Amino acid sequence: MTKYIVVSGGVISGVGKGIIASSAGTLLKSLGLRVTAIKIDPYLNIDAGLMSPLDHGEVFVLNDGGEVDLDLGNYERFLDVELSRINNITTGKVYQQVIEQERRGDYLGKTVQVVPHITDAIQNWVEQVAQRPIDESGEKPDICIIELGGTVGDIESAPFVEAMRQFQFRVGHENFCLIHVSLVPVVGSVGEQKTKPTQMSVRDLRGAGLSPDMVACRSTKPLDASVRSKISMFCHVAPEQVFTVHDVSSVYHVPVLLRDHGAMGFFRRRLSLDTIRVPEDRLLAGQQLWNQWLELTKSYGHLFETVTIAIVGKYTDLHDSYISVYKALEHASLAYRRKLEIKWIEASNLEPDTMKSDPVKYHESWQSLCGSNGILVPGGFGSRGIEGMVMAAKWAREHKVPYLGICLGMHIAIIEYARHVCGMRDAFSAEMDPDCKTPVVIYMPEISKTHMGATMRLGLRSTLFQPGTENTSIVRRLHGGAASVEERHRHRYEINPEMVATFEEKGLRFVGRDESGKRMEIVEMQGHPFFVGCQYHPEYLTRPLKPHPLFRGLIMASMGELKL
Repeated sequence: MTKYIVVSGGVISGVGKGIIASSAGTLLKSLGLRVTAIKIDPYLNIDAGLMSPLDHGEVFVLNDGGEVDLDLGNYERFLDVELSRINNITTGKVYQQVIEQERRGDYLGKTVQVVPHITDAIQNWVEQVAQRPIDESGEKPDICIIELGGTVGDIESAPFVEAMRQFQFRVGHENFCLIHVSLVPVVGSVGEQKTKPTQMSVRDLRGAGLSPDMVACRSTKPLDASVRSKISMFCHVAPEQVFTVHDVSSVYHVPVLLRDHGAMGFFRRRLSLDTIRVPEDRLLAGQQLWNQWLELTKSYGHLFETVTIAIVGKYTDLHDSYISVYKALEHASLAYRRKLEIKWIEASNLEPDTMKSDPVKYHESWQSLCGSNGILVPGGFGSRGIEGMVMAAKWAREHKVPYLGICLGMHIAIIEYARHVCGMRDAFSAEMDPDCKTPVVIYMPEISKTHMGATMRLGLRSTLFQPGTENTSIVRRLHGGAASVEERHRHRYEINPEMVATFEEKGLRFVGRDESGKRMEIVEMQGHPFFVGCQYHPEYLTRPLKPHPLFRGLIMASMGELKL
């Protein structure tokens, strides 16, 4: 039977549930176990697709086109698995399902209520995901980790907490483990660690019918022995069930921290993991994974040479808006033993209007851009900051600075090239100006103009490298000479196919196209060390131990060592 680990949070949101859930999964996978994960988001949205990055962070896209919470990106990166849209449960999805069943008459005239109908739907959904294979073997996972979004005590999360209370009896005590993540703040000049918030949080949790098996205490420093003892006493757990998860140099150190504190032994005992038969090949693969993970964490603390990348975007006030881009750059820089330094540049600060309204910010932004080894323009929507991004692309092109444009960043590169190389002074995107005279970026004809939710070109799609690019395309060589790649997409607009011939006459090369040959996927500029744009989002497929080729290329080029 599948074992379930539920991760709840208390005191504040953003306490680190996702990283702890992912780290626990990494530990269990190192034992050769198959691990899947679920993120429960108690908001009413059907999915994260229409949520502002500045409000909720990045929208992560899965192979099946699911637009989900960024924590599923953490799960995929840590566990090296490919999840689906059903791995993200929202209040909106659950209520939509129950209401549709009620309209069909499935409840046979009964009064439909939160308990039992909503809570039953949640439990059924969890069990359905836990039965879904996550690899080519076709076998169901051994472990399902469930992150309960929000904070214990929130009104909107109450149905999910109640569902988990019932679920523990459905699957049995030996198959259900609850980790409660709480904050232990350090207060005052003497640095006293306060346990009262954790006590109150666990009290709320127990009042809802759930008792934690492990209390993971987030703090800026390791817990004092007396603090740990106090939490044990007042939270009704043994001292060895109180774990310190203090600040460390990187998230990759958290699995090591948990293991050093005895988490592996705790999971073995609590969930009777030794009763699960694991083939020898998976045991060896798990051990190899852990050895590689240890090597990764050891190298992280011994990085002395730096590579600086400027991220020129629209949502830089909240770095989580670009968390997958950041992680992809970090993975690539670690692979080449470089310390990554990010210059976060708000694109609008590069524009002439900012020079008038805030000259200090304008000059600081340009200084950061000019001092970077490479430039990356990520995806985004809307017109704000577009001209600043165009200026960044122009700087990269003219000064031979490595450039990677992702989705919108590719459109930006085309707009800049059209204006300043091809002489199309009015070149623009139909996204920003539907009535522009020279639309080099157009609305895709098959996309709905009346509905926005889940109507983009989404999910995993093929990109075919064009004939004659075997030895000339940087991107193809980074992919080992492959004839095609499978990448995740999220866009409504595309490069105007009627203008492709003009661009190629002027030195651009569209080395990758979709299966029809009419939709541009990858563009490179001749005579430049690394000037690449891609319509897809390569950041969604990066892994700590397997950096994505495009990010490896950008980092190598920024180091001055791209030799293919």
